[in-house]
Amino acid sequence: MDLARSLAEDEFKPSRTHLATAGTGLLPLSAARAVHEAVDAAAAGTPPDMFGARDAARASFARLVGVPATRVATGSSVATFTGLIAAALPDGAEVLTAEGDFSSLVNPFHVRPGVSVRTVPLERIAEHVTGTTALVAVSAVQSADGRRADLAAVREAARAHGARTLVDASQAAGWDTFEAGAYDYTVAVGFKWLLAPKGTAFLTVPPEPGTLPPLLAGWVAGDSPFDSCYGPVTGLAPDARRYDESPAPLVWTGAQHALALLERIGTEAVGAHDVALADRFRERLTRAGHAPVPAPGSAIVSVPGLGERAAALGERGITVSDRAGMLRAAFHLYNTESDVDRLVAALDG
Repeated sequence: MDLARSLAEDEFKPSRTHLATAGTGLLPLSAARAVHEAVDAAAAGTPPDMFGARDAARASFARLVGVPATRVATGSSVATFTGLIAAALPDGAEVLTAEGDFSSLVNPFHVRPGVSVRTVPLERIAEHVTGTTALVAVSAVQSADGRRADLAAVREAARAHGARTLVDASQAAGWDTFEAGAYDYTVAVGFKWLLAPKGTAFLTVPPEPGTLPPLLAGWVAGDSPFDSCYGPVTGLAPDARRYDESPAPLVWTGAQHALALLERIGTEAVGAHDVALADRFRERLTRAGHAPVPAPGSAIVSVPGLGERAAALGERGITVSDRAGMLRAAFHLYNTESDVDRLVAALDG
């Protein structure tokens, strides 16, 4: 038995068939135990260290996406970090986005006064980068249907025209081999494929963080946080920590253990497992006469016209999602071939 399958059997005991990781992942048992212990400790008056678990999770995430931990900031949501980047854009800046991309990535630019947003089909986003484009903001993998952006083409087009890049890796980090250092900024939530509790998110920034004003800086953004509690923070952290939000220790305790599990298995092994199951589902769907959205190499499979079946499947113990009228199934560590077969049988029944 391979390591991924062995650890999955030890770490996950779902009571139903969970095929909705693109919405929320399952918490590993080791992470759940750690959170319970931290809650009990807090109730007894000995709460966990405020920064230890967060910094361990930061380091794990940095290794998973291939950047130094000094380039990773921690927070609670993608929208918060995207809003920070939107606020830093100069008046008149143009942001290029993909049609139907996730709201937490694109909406902060739409509500930022003085910024124009141009939206184009995902498959053509690279060719639409021009000399007037200040920032290209796109998800590595589309939430609604699992389509993957041609990030290499986006990166090259942005470089050619002097634009910056922002990639939302929320639907990629944890299963896809994603190199955050290839882009100016990346964002990702922790509660999907990274298997962490909700309320955890990551931002990666360039090696020189001065290009992004730390508009949300509070005391935790100080080089020495406990010496930065009163009055203006006179000495900000010299790296991405200046963009940190004040951490919630309980959720970061869970994140520390979840990301450690993913590191132990390895992204390549996780991705191979997830995509193999997604490919099996695509093949079975096609054989049954359905037409899933083409998304080769993705762990997410969406089927137009079947979204309304999600509720009935839920009643049968199979958790899938209804997104944009499509049935969306997302495969991760705790899923097996029998889960695929069970879903296909339920759709045909």
